[in-house]
Amino acid sequence: MQSGAIQLLKNHFDALSQRTPDEDIEFWFARDIMEPLGYARWENFQTAIKRAIDSCKTTGYAADDHFRGVTKMVKLGSSAERAIDDFMLTRYACYLIAQNGDPRKEPIAFAQSYFATQTRKQELIEDRMRLQARLDARGRLRESEKTLSQNIYERGVDDAGFGRIRSRGDAALFGGHTTQAMKDRFGITKTRPLADFLPTLTIAAKNLATEITNHKVSLWQQTQVTTTPMYSAIRTSLRAPRITRGFQ
Repeated sequence: MQSGAIQLLKNHFDALSQRTPDEDIEFWFARDIMEPLGYARWENFQTAIKRAIDSCKTTGYAADDHFRGVTKMVKLGSSAERAIDDFMLTRYACYLIAQNGDPRKEPIAFAQSYFATQTRKQELIEDRMRLQARLDARGRLRESEKTLSQNIYERGVDDAGFGRIRSRGDAALFGGHTTQAMKDRFGITKTRPLADFLPTLTIAAKNLATEITNHKVSLWQQTQVTTTPMYSAIRTSLRAPRITRGFQ
């Protein structure tokens, strides 16, 4: 495709874009981009939109956030008007429509690239947000584990006992698999913490279990305890949020 043709198409799609006045969301009307995408009949374009909606649902996004059905009034003559169906499409919706088209057609091939540019930026932003959420969860777990270690050391448990407690806790959380068993399963070196390799949801579950255990340990008034009741407390604390799916 010649650079001049690419620039013309870009300018055309740029000119067709609009923004909602209340939320400042970029969108395109489906009937406006139908012909530039190479569709001559609205019925055929509706089929492409339906496939794109199905794809949107498959990816886990709410289709209504990207494909908003609207009714527009168009003039038929000097004063007559008729209501027609249309869609307000976000950039992501346009991207999905283009992805469901025939890339051998130049307008479709261009649209796939045009709408993917900003879509990819959005994906990168979402990736960073997910990473930050994971880092935040990991930080909370690190703090709760630090508090737990202080609590149990104050009650006479040594390093070896603390290691056994953590391993028993992981076994309760992961359906019977100890910390080392989980590391072996995922090829994690002995010196690296298991939590560094867990998904965000599992880290959150470990943090919840550790916080519950911290609460139970803090209720013990005696200055020294054996590891046996510690094991019992952790097993009880972890029974509810046990994580097994994906780790069997």
